[in-house]
Amino acid sequence: MDWRSELKALEEALAELKEKYRQAVDPNVLEEVRVKFLGRKGPIKALLNFIREVPPHERRELGRAINEIKNAFETWIQEKRDQLGEKEEEIKDPTLPSRQNSLGHKHIISQTIAEIVDIFREMGFALADGPEIEQEYYNFTALNIDVTHPSREAFDTFYLNLPPDSDKGKYLLRSHTSPMQVRIMERFSPPVAVIVPGRVYRPDAVDASHSFMFHQIEGFLVDTDVRFSHLKGILMEFARKYFYDDVRLRFRPHYFPFTEPSAEVDISCLFCKGKGCSVCKYSGWIEVLGCGMIHPNVLAAVGGEYMAKTGFAFGMGVERLCMLKYRIPDIRLFYNADVRFLRQF
Repeated sequence: MDWRSELKALEEALAELKEKYRQAVDPNVLEEVRVKFLGRKGPIKALLNFIREVPPHERRELGRAINEIKNAFETWIQEKRDQLGEKEEEIKDPTLPSRQNSLGHKHIISQTIAEIVDIFREMGFALADGPEIEQEYYNFTALNIDVTHPSREAFDTFYLNLPPDSDKGKYLLRSHTSPMQVRIMERFSPPVAVIVPGRVYRPDAVDASHSFMFHQIEGFLVDTDVRFSHLKGILMEFARKYFYDDVRLRFRPHYFPFTEPSAEVDISCLFCKGKGCSVCKYSGWIEVLGCGMIHPNVLAAVGGEYMAKTGFAFGMGVERLCMLKYRIPDIRLFYNADVRFLRQF
């Protein structure tokens, strides 16, 4: 293959292209020409592949010549595009209707978090945020979760492949927002009343009601002589504002390592008002959150002024509350990109 003759043929081909498409008005045609000339099967690529077969002392000359033709072609293509753009501007009709831009809005999860946070802030709770990469001490130990508790096993927690801290233990993706109880109390003196929204992670199999990542809101209050009746009053006020005015609450005894006594909280069914329907499985009640008085061992882990205080804590799943309020049947809908679902809220 005589590269000089091929180079001359390439220059002639470029001149023919410029003449053939001198009056081109379609940008798509120009793109086809560009791909044909510069693409993998184009003449430029063929000559570039041939460089390795050229004697070493001639390669620089051939490479420089190919680049000059390539740059000349790209300059011509750009000039043609600019000309077409100017012509398009000239024929625009200002009386035509404008294009409608599609405006986005907050995701329903973000809306729900904002609504819940606003309710508690009206009751005097401060808003806080915490790290999603947590340590064993804050996620488990300081919350009175024993080393033998199943939640500390690898099948229930996402542990990270990071060197453990000598004092605080292994690093992990937090499995709840409760670690912020201890972090807040370590930084601030009582009284404290805080609401903590955020993402949490658990290695659950994904189905209609479970996800390996979801959102939780932790709330807690610590002061002098805080009682369970205060907790009930706060949660009743929240339920009335978030669900409906005449909602009823039921507290069922339960076990959580970080609260004592502990309770699961049910609300009267949103849809049948407690009469019984398929949503509440004809019981008239729907479980919504867990709560209780902060365990003395948690306060002892912080120490100092908190040793003489009492407090309560509660935690709720944002997706669950949202699904109940808007009758969303599948948690996976929150995390897909189907705008038909998202536009409903």
